[in-house]
Amino acid sequence: MQADANSSQTKLAADALGPTVVIGEILVEIMAKSRGDGFLEPIELIGPYPSGAPAIFIDQCAKIGGSAAIVASVGDDDFGRINIERLRSDGADISAISVSPDYPTGSAFVRYRDDGSRDFVYNIGKSAAALVSLTAEAKALFARAGHLHVMGTAFAIPGVWEMMDHAIGVIKQRGGSVSLDPNLRKELLGHGQTRERFARLVDVADLVLPSGDELSVAAGVEGETAAVAALFARGVTEIALKRGEHGATFFGADGTRLDCPAFRVAEVDPTGAGDCFGGAYVACRRLGMPAFQALEYANAAGARNVTLQGPMEGAASRQQLDEFIAATPRDVR
Repeated sequence: MQADANSSQTKLAADALGPTVVIGEILVEIMAKSRGDGFLEPIELIGPYPSGAPAIFIDQCAKIGGSAAIVASVGDDDFGRINIERLRSDGADISAISVSPDYPTGSAFVRYRDDGSRDFVYNIGKSAAALVSLTAEAKALFARAGHLHVMGTAFAIPGVWEMMDHAIGVIKQRGGSVSLDPNLRKELLGHGQTRERFARLVDVADLVLPSGDELSVAAGVEGETAAVAALFARGVTEIALKRGEHGATFFGADGTRLDCPAFRVAEVDPTGAGDCFGGAYVACRRLGMPAFQALEYANAAGARNVTLQGPMEGAASRQQLDEFIAATPRDVR
């Protein structure tokens, strides 16, 4: 059913309980200035830009006014420093970012093809990004956290499950909540215990933030209506479905459905749009905003981010998003 914009109070823990915490990779992104099929010849590059899905998420979460923190690892180099300074300056708690003297900060070199798809050359698995561990600083952060946001990309990091498991227990015990962005590559589901662990995350999640077919992957059933019903049957209390250029939809466990139209923008760089959407949505809901308002800010955060070059260069404050919302036309289809 449809509902008014002020309906559906959230079950997410209030921001006052403690910060939203995310675990995962921090890296820099370096981009080719021209389109092409790869990196087989000398080309002009631009960057480095602070990046990493969890870092983009938590930067937007902090910048819009939410209490936010990240558990991650960087190298003792300028790539690490540019990330730490960006997160610090935007208001994120960086106390649980460890600095490795032996491994470089993770990196991604990116080139766009003519059809808009991308070629990547990653250094994550052999970088500091893969060294995330349950340090004393991470334990201290979890002990005062109010919310854990889990990103499927983190499953590529060895040992991250033990950290998530610890964090879920500690945060839930103190009345906190959990959200899940199921951006997990399908091939990873076949590795070891990943499928069972992913299923457990769905079972403990209060909020799920899927894009496209990630809704069916998270629910384990095909079809939007069936997938939504399956997730609510497993204990999820709200779903924010990202539809890209078609906006976003809120589903509440009480049957509420709210559709929020997309903003019409000229896309410069799509990287980070979904992460900015998630960071804004989680922060707004934890700050007590009604569902439609949170969805509108999330849509605006994702749309604004794609108008600038760089994965988190468009992450915005609430005032900047208010200005963007007032000035940007919407898709009324």
